[in-house]
Amino acid sequence: MRGGVRTGADPTVGLFLTVSPTALGRKVRRMSGIEYPSARRDDVVESIHGHRVADPYRWLEDAGSPETSAWSESQDALFERTRATWPTRDQFAERLTELLQPGSETAPIWRGQRRFITRRRGTQEHGVLLTVSGDGVERVLIDPLVVDPAGTTTLDAWQPSKEGDLLAYQMSAGGTEESLMWVIDVESGDVVDGPIDRVRYTPVAWIPGGKAFYYVRRLAPDTLPSDEVQFHRRVYLHEVGTSVESDVEVFGANRPMTSYFGVSVSRDGDWVIVSSSDGTEPRNDVWIAPISPDDLARPQWRDVIVGADANTSAMIGRDGRLYLFSDLDASRGRLAVTDPTTPTPEHWTDLIPEDATAVLDDVAFLDDVPLLRDGKSTGEVAAPVLLVSWTRHAISELTVHDLASGRQLDTITLLGLGSIGPLVERPEGGSEAWFTYTDYVTPPTVLRYDASTAELSVWAAAPTVARAPHVFSQQIEARSADGTVVRAFVVSPSASPTPARPAILYGYGGFGISMTPGYTASALAWVEAGGVYVVAALRGGSEEGEQWHRDGMLGNKQHVFDDFHAVAEQLIADGWTTSDMLSIQGGSNGGLLVGAALTQRPDLYASVVCSAPLLDMVRYELFGLGRTWAPEYGAAAQADEFGWLLDYSPYHHVRDGVDYPAVLFTVFDSDTRVDPLHARKMAAALQAASSGDRPILVRREKDVGHSARSLSRSVGLAADVLGFTAATTGLPDWSTKKSSDEGVA
Repeated sequence: MRGGVRTGADPTVGLFLTVSPTALGRKVRRMSGIEYPSARRDDVVESIHGHRVADPYRWLEDAGSPETSAWSESQDALFERTRATWPTRDQFAERLTELLQPGSETAPIWRGQRRFITRRRGTQEHGVLLTVSGDGVERVLIDPLVVDPAGTTTLDAWQPSKEGDLLAYQMSAGGTEESLMWVIDVESGDVVDGPIDRVRYTPVAWIPGGKAFYYVRRLAPDTLPSDEVQFHRRVYLHEVGTSVESDVEVFGANRPMTSYFGVSVSRDGDWVIVSSSDGTEPRNDVWIAPISPDDLARPQWRDVIVGADANTSAMIGRDGRLYLFSDLDASRGRLAVTDPTTPTPEHWTDLIPEDATAVLDDVAFLDDVPLLRDGKSTGEVAAPVLLVSWTRHAISELTVHDLASGRQLDTITLLGLGSIGPLVERPEGGSEAWFTYTDYVTPPTVLRYDASTAELSVWAAAPTVARAPHVFSQQIEARSADGTVVRAFVVSPSASPTPARPAILYGYGGFGISMTPGYTASALAWVEAGGVYVVAALRGGSEEGEQWHRDGMLGNKQHVFDDFHAVAEQLIADGWTTSDMLSIQGGSNGGLLVGAALTQRPDLYASVVCSAPLLDMVRYELFGLGRTWAPEYGAAAQADEFGWLLDYSPYHHVRDGVDYPAVLFTVFDSDTRVDPLHARKMAAALQAASSGDRPILVRREKDVGHSARSLSRSVGLAADVLGFTAATTGLPDWSTKKSSDEGVA
């Protein structure tokens, strides 16, 4: 503890930190006219597992302190002054608004002849939940703007009862994602229950008849330590219209405090299924229990799959069999079947086995298919079929299989090389399934497949039409440091990689989340302005299955960064762009990605947009939902895992005297997943360390959180990002480009 005083123990690692009584001042730096706000640099050093770890900007973790508030307000002012110099920012805002005009509509959720959809038209700030009767009459059930005209309240989730006469829905305010749940009568719109609090991320599993449902709720905060109130979930039974305090706990007491739960009830009400995972670990346990209508509160749980290193979901089909969607012994996924009374893996029989190169995504059971002859029903029923969606190298495919044997019968041709969403069927059975389709130029479109005619048709196009630019999209390959082939989608004004253009490279690489094609207004606006937009499918995602995910998590995390660098280098080698014109962008875990990329290869990139990022990987578990991510990243309390984290933690790899790329941090004050402290500390470190004259900026937004936001806020954020990127990669001012084009014969 040379030169320091012992101030207390770190609750994560049980070791001590040192704080020098005399702080090192890095007050103001002036570069290319930029005057950065004062940021005190303390001599804070921790000894962790034999490593001395510096943390000079720890004081910026305290968002409520006067010093941090003053620093943040000064950063706000710096951002505003700098944004005013970006000539394309307002042009991008105007074009983004136009490109978002199509709006969106979800695939229908059916309850008898009634269906439920959400739709956003034109300039509507939020999507609206509607119900549509059998004769096509639409009625608004939930409009977030009616609840909150300021637009800061979002509809987080909803679930109709099995009969469709009741609906449970969840809303949160100010971006916190701290949902409250209500139940309404669908016909009258009257609230019949709620609000129920502490239901963030809860599923709702209705019992037939609508008198009760199973759901997930956190324990009361006054029964827990203050740093554990975000955890300790349980599965409860709630009777509609009764006090939530009388709800009966049915599952969860003996699970880890960071457990997440799923719960579902079969359509016939005979079975309830519960799943549990510890945080974001890529495996779960599953149990099933028969339901006694006279004793809903005491299910007798039976193991389905417990203790295996696999992720599994289970459901009861209308034929009474138990279907299991699992990556057990099948990294790319398989569909198995068994009797619910013998649910364990030794009784499973594969219906759809693992494919060697495609990832199994979803299935729909079309088991009431009328037999047609000359286009007319014969009154007979054809053999039931299974509609199956896949992704092959991140591009969706759709096939039809015999439900009894799993034998493939047909391949459905989609609208292009794009992505499809979850498959939706009628709960009572039928021949139809619905799903959304999108690609880089096609707004989400609801398609309908009818197994009786083998026809695919458009059910609901985008609510309005927008003028979209003509672009080219293609998939390229790069080789990572260890020789692994990594793919990326390139969207560009021309099929040719030359001439080199300003480019955006976007990535995520974590939590098994796949980067698949989709309509992206920012990408279209950027390409229309003359740039190239690239999305990389990195390890850590699941584009190639669960093993692809695991090859980019825990001690393999460096693979993700290597993959990203490899794609960047391939773009440059092929002539798409140059280092001076290449911007990298990512959010959340993707913010960690670009944070690591800029510290590992500052020479490779011109600018960085780092949104809602994780950057201090030594202390990430102490804030927000960080404890739940230890299965993905590792825990600092474990010596070997701490070593992984410290090896790439961006904040701890900022070095003095490096000419860093221009950086824009975008953070949201109400973010309850990733605390903005990460960006504050990293911004201060980069502003103090960089030897160059490229700006390091923080864009802070209030009353919004990690995820859902209104249309106008989405446009504002995207316009700022594109304006910054254009200014730092040399994309010409649109007005200049237009004038130049007009002078050409």
